[in-house]
Amino acid sequence: MREQGPENLSGMDAAGAREYILNFITTLKLTEKKIRELDEDLARWNSRIDLARSQGKDDLAAEAEKEAGQIKERQAQLAGETADLKSRIEDMRKQIPLLAARERSVDPDLLEQELLMAAGRLPGDEEKARIERQFREIEKNRAADAALEELKGKMAKNQ
Repeated sequence: MREQGPENLSGMDAAGAREYILNFITTLKLTEKKIRELDEDLARWNSRIDLARSQGKDDLAAEAEKEAGQIKERQAQLAGETADLKSRIEDMRKQIPLLAARERSVDPDLLEQELLMAAGRLPGDEEKARIERQFREIEKNRAADAALEELKGKMAKNQ
């Protein structure tokens, strides 16, 4: 994996990285389409070379060969770009799971603070929350004891 350059996604989230990679894939597909168009152009110029030679027009055939040579050079250049794009895309795709895993990690302290804020408390009110829990526990026990005493009273009356 390359450390520098556009294929280093370390500062992105997974969704942003996927969109970024999609832009590279789009460029790759456009480049591949251009290569196919150049294949058609090359076939046309090769047939023109044959036509010019069959007519005995060597000067015209030479011009057509020159044009076919330029097309071949452009194809070679685009083939190199295609290989480079494929390599970069593969490097970036390998980083997606790492980015996604980094997003899924949970900071327990941050989560606790967010839960406290959602409950209407300010960060730093942990002591109040602890005291509140203790009182709820005592109140719950008191209510359970009262219900038990009431039940005992009813049972004693029925005997």
